[in-house]
Amino acid sequence: MVATNWPGVDPEWSRTIRVRSTSEVDTPGAARRWHLLDNSAQLSARGLTPVGTLLCVHGNPTWSYLWRTLLRAGADPAHSWRVVAVDQLDMGYSERTGTFRRLADRINDLGDLTDALGLEGPVVTVGHDWGGVISAGWALEHPQLVTGVVLTNTAVHQPADSPIPSPLRLALHPAVHRWGTTTSDAFLRVTHSLANPPLPADVGRAFMAPYRGAGRRSGVGNFVADIPASPSHPSFPALTRVAEGLRGLKVPALMLWGPKDPIFSDRYLKDLIARLPHADVHRFEGAGHLLPEDRDIATPIFDWLAVHAAEIAGGDSPMVTADAKAPALRDSAENEETVFRPLWDSLSKLAAGTAKEDIAVAEMAADGRVNRSLSWEELDRGILDVADGLRKAGVGKGSRVSLMVPPGSELTVALYACLKLGAVVVVADAGLGTKGMSRAVKGATADFIIGIDKALAAASVLGWPGRRISVQDLPPARRRILGVETSLAALARKGAGQSKQPSMTSVDPDAPAAVLFTSGSTGPAKGVLYTHRQLAAMRDTVAATFGIRPGSRLVAGFAPFALLGPALGAVSVTPAMDVTAPRTLTARALGDAVAAIDATVVFASPAALRNVTATRPDLSRSAHDALAKVQLLLSAGAPVPEPLLAEVQELMPHASLHTPYGMTEALPVTDISLEEIRAADADAAAGTVVGAGNGVCVGKPVHGAKLAVVPLAADGTSAGSACVTEAGVTGEILVSAPHVKEAYDRLWLTQRQSAGLPGWHRTGDVGHFDAAGRLWVEGRLAHVVTAPGTVVTPVGAEQSIERLDGVRMAAIAGVGPSGTQAVVAVVETVPPVPKAGPAAPELAGSVRRAASQAGVDVSAVLVVPSQPTDIRHNAKIDRTRLGRWASRVLAGGRPGKP
Repeated sequence: MVATNWPGVDPEWSRTIRVRSTSEVDTPGAARRWHLLDNSAQLSARGLTPVGTLLCVHGNPTWSYLWRTLLRAGADPAHSWRVVAVDQLDMGYSERTGTFRRLADRINDLGDLTDALGLEGPVVTVGHDWGGVISAGWALEHPQLVTGVVLTNTAVHQPADSPIPSPLRLALHPAVHRWGTTTSDAFLRVTHSLANPPLPADVGRAFMAPYRGAGRRSGVGNFVADIPASPSHPSFPALTRVAEGLRGLKVPALMLWGPKDPIFSDRYLKDLIARLPHADVHRFEGAGHLLPEDRDIATPIFDWLAVHAAEIAGGDSPMVTADAKAPALRDSAENEETVFRPLWDSLSKLAAGTAKEDIAVAEMAADGRVNRSLSWEELDRGILDVADGLRKAGVGKGSRVSLMVPPGSELTVALYACLKLGAVVVVADAGLGTKGMSRAVKGATADFIIGIDKALAAASVLGWPGRRISVQDLPPARRRILGVETSLAALARKGAGQSKQPSMTSVDPDAPAAVLFTSGSTGPAKGVLYTHRQLAAMRDTVAATFGIRPGSRLVAGFAPFALLGPALGAVSVTPAMDVTAPRTLTARALGDAVAAIDATVVFASPAALRNVTATRPDLSRSAHDALAKVQLLLSAGAPVPEPLLAEVQELMPHASLHTPYGMTEALPVTDISLEEIRAADADAAAGTVVGAGNGVCVGKPVHGAKLAVVPLAADGTSAGSACVTEAGVTGEILVSAPHVKEAYDRLWLTQRQSAGLPGWHRTGDVGHFDAAGRLWVEGRLAHVVTAPGTVVTPVGAEQSIERLDGVRMAAIAGVGPSGTQAVVAVVETVPPVPKAGPAAPELAGSVRRAASQAGVDVSAVLVVPSQPTDIRHNAKIDRTRLGRWASRVLAGGRPGKP
């Protein structure tokens, strides 16, 4: 009998079965004893008919215990799937055969078992580590049964030009192999240590239980020895058959991945995606090799099974799949299908027209002069030349190209050249910080990196994927150090004067075009995937909403607009600043940039505007005069206080000031002018318009967009499906528009959650409409506080507190368990306090009274020298970090720095 006192396992699941072996390594007719966990008896006892079977195969050195959450979830009436989790021979509690079993033998063994079980379809295989290869091999040999494949942290191919992962090289070393894998339990302990968070003690003991004693670990050592590290290895042909066979596997596939895996890194995920391009993929940031232990995989797997039910089980799916082009848009006359114009359409026309010699893009130097400029003709020719050079270097349709070049002419040329080739540009803001950038770039698994020296040096040190291309020519020694193959300048020379092929100017509108990373303000930055059609729709929305047309002249102090300017046909200039640090934009730098091109439009973030107004005494008379001619100012990225806009209006007296609301997933969503902000605030103060107040008024939808909200539940979530637009109802904000993103890149579960309502994108922001149809944003869904008997959104109370004299910025956070959270106000004062801690009684009283005017009861008031701001947008307070800090302080910990 097999002991079954393992945490999380129902003893009813455990069973053994004797199976007649057909393996060549066994004596003909030999019977082998298998142990498995099987929930079929439980399903039967509950009167449940299974939809199908999940065949789960572990790797080395785990066992069927790895799949216990799937066994439990499968027996839930909401799912009703039989789950069979096997212990491979020589592993777990199955028989120790005394034979060396290679990959082909193990695939054959699994077939013997499923034959003995009389397994019938539909079957979905689930594999981890080397169990992924074995389960895939079994799937290829049983196409009549298999209707789906799930893979977690595995590999089916080892590139010939790179070594196997170093932990496996060490385990294979003759001096280490036997001791590390069999004589001792070192290999098991090292593998278990990869769990993140660490395995609970009882779970760790359960994983070790079948491998007590060297005699029980022979399979562990043999598994390692059977790794096909080179083409000469005996198991290499079997691995190759599986790898190549996957290319023809057309059943639904799901890949769940822990990117912190030191063994099966993202390069193996990239290889699997190339073999199964139709697969759904979700990367769990922070998770590693033992993904089924690190994260809940049962929920996404069973969600995925339901979404693909018609294909997998042959029935109708009980769940609605997200459709990015759903009826919410189709029934609108405003959004009827129009002729697709690629992003560069206006640029090409200007290069061939009367304006061809006019400036198209320019960059400012610190001394106020134009550092470099390109005419429309030069820009178009440069794009074509670089595109031709990139094509010869191997960049083509679907290639991922990470662009690490500051906004300006070089980035503009590289971006549009890649888009014309059908490549997918990957843009991760350096403001994410080294850790955030590294996480983003590795996750995107770029094929090429085009970057400045600093970025290429980081790529070398941090191991970022991709062939490297510098911007300018580098000395040979520097090229070798950075691993650079060529430069944009060299590629342009190669492409100069060559005839341009038609494929370079034709593109599939619905093909992927760009992966843009979010700011990471509520967790790790997410890659947002856009198609060419959606990028073009973004251009058209901006043009229609703000009247930016060919001939407009734009100062872009915000990277997205620096790149969008040429697509709009606008002359674009980048001011002398670090665009990844908005506070570096000075009034003088802005004035110089405006004067250089007689700009009519300025785009700058709120943090940039704060510094512009603070440095206005440095403005020259000519810069003052230039700013007075600006007709339109746009500022987005965070709420812009009315007093700040009033100061900016003094600098640009003839400009219409607008603060569009949007996000990386949909830019822009709404728009509002300074005059409209003042009117909305007046309505809120007078109480004459239902719903006016409690938040930041961001105006009405931009051209082609629709908005709604899903009302918040008592627990602060928005799990409902009712979309409402009634005044005064607070909920998660939904947006539907042609320029909403296609998907979150390699984040299937996140995408499903964001698009769970057909035709709508869930923004993660909360707000409400007023009776005039204006949207008021009250904060992020993740920052909602669930106090006893009420749900508190942060922005309204924060605004009320910030009106107090001596308060610069305020943040509301929740402390304690959900449903009983205490509301804490954290205040940054003017002048700043010397150290963080509880507020003085007088200030605390004023803050509480101000918050109560917004309907919020504050339990505690803390002060900080400066608020922790979001890593990319200096005007966004990092409330999640602040909440953790406040919890520590109120629990009696040392205040320290938030």
